Amino acid sequence: METKAFIFDLDGVIVFTDKFHYQAWKKMADGMGIYFDETINNRLRGVSRMDSLEIILERYEGEPLSRSEKEALAEEKNASYRELLATMTPADVTDEVRAALKELRDRGYKLAIGSSSKNARFILEKVELLDAFDAISDGNNITNSKPDPEVFLKAAEYLGEKPEECIVVEDAYAGVDAAKAGGMRAAAIGDAASYEKADYKLDVFEDLLKIGL
Repeated sequence: METKAFIFDLDGVIVFTDKFHYQAWKKMADGMGIYFDETINNRLRGVSRMDSLEIILERYEGEPLSRSEKEALAEEKNASYRELLATMTPADVTDEVRAALKELRDRGYKLAIGSSSKNARFILEKVELLDAFDAISDGNNITNSKPDPEVFLKAAEYLGEKPEECIVVEDAYAGVDAAKAGGMRAAAIGDAASYEKADYKLDVFEDLLKIGL
């Protein structure tokens, strides 16, 4: 099947905001007296905000929280997170990533973001990459987070391409699972590069230039 498009996860692939997520969740958890560390934080990768909160609340020993209370906690975290994101600059994207994205576009491929984050557009604006993508599918237009394929299927739909014509670039196991569930090929980088379900395993981002041919 001919490759016509690449769909990229955002955090951990294009930019690295894990430290910001950790700091914001840690602040919220500390305020609730909930134990939270980097091991727990790793479970949140690629997971929606509310699902992430539920994972953190596994250690909560207080009175049951209402839906509105949980939403307030999630919004508290997001406010802290956005304050940290506001410090991002174009320097937070490597020259390698920018050059590879440009080369893929020059070769005629369509590019999209497929991220569970509701802050994807804000992040892309801060690092001056918004114009690098033809479509953005993120937490604002989906109801199911990865490993459900919805975010990637929406991205393919926005691009006007069939799922089987798209390659998803992911750094999380859940993201690779989502790509495969959606009938797409998966290129894995970072932590997911050792995942046997990945169709392509990337040592560095520019390795993408070898597989789309």
